[in-house]
Amino acid sequence: MQLDQIFSPSVQHTLDVIGIFVFAISGALLAVRKNFDVFGMAVLAEVTALGGGLLRDLIIGAVPPAAFTDLGFFVTPLLATVVVFFLHPHVERIQVAVLVFDAAGLGLFCVTGTTKAYSHGLGLTASATLGLATAVGGGVLRDVLANEVPSLLRWDRDLYAVPAMVGATMVVLCIRFDALTSLTSGLAAATAFVLRLLAMKFHWRAPRAWNRRSTVMEE
Repeated sequence: MQLDQIFSPSVQHTLDVIGIFVFAISGALLAVRKNFDVFGMAVLAEVTALGGGLLRDLIIGAVPPAAFTDLGFFVTPLLATVVVFFLHPHVERIQVAVLVFDAAGLGLFCVTGTTKAYSHGLGLTASATLGLATAVGGGVLRDVLANEVPSLLRWDRDLYAVPAMVGATMVVLCIRFDALTSLTSGLAAATAFVLRLLAMKFHWRAPRAWNRRSTVMEE
């Protein structure tokens, strides 16, 4: 199955730019919340938007990575920085905005990352894994640069990687059964997005080690 029969270069590029923009928004908003200056906002926006895709491209051998060959990919986070610089929400609403935009990027990138990995010859499992890495990689780098423990690693944070895993799995199942279309790929992205929002609303969390006992006070 050739994915380029479903996703034309222009459609794939559009999906990538949308994902980059929403991830960049989340990075810039976190910088505002951390009281970074405009340069710090731009750095977090670029890292959040391009980090996961850069990792994916290096692994699948798509070099030089798209982040360094497509000017639009580099400029889009800067545009997002400008938008956030002038139009960011009120301080008490910034955290909610960060999480919503991050969830949107999570859904988009788990789909585009999976399809690109598969189109470069990886198997279904490896493609889904790289779809997950594409979705969460930038957020992990963003949190590290902002001096926060990545949400991906925090037991006391709402599910983050699981929604992306679900979206990537939906994509590879569609590939397996020759059912991947723009509609089903959009459904996979929307599913990951909604699952992340529901996890935040109802505080769904992954279990810790079975029968865990500790005398150390949790942070």
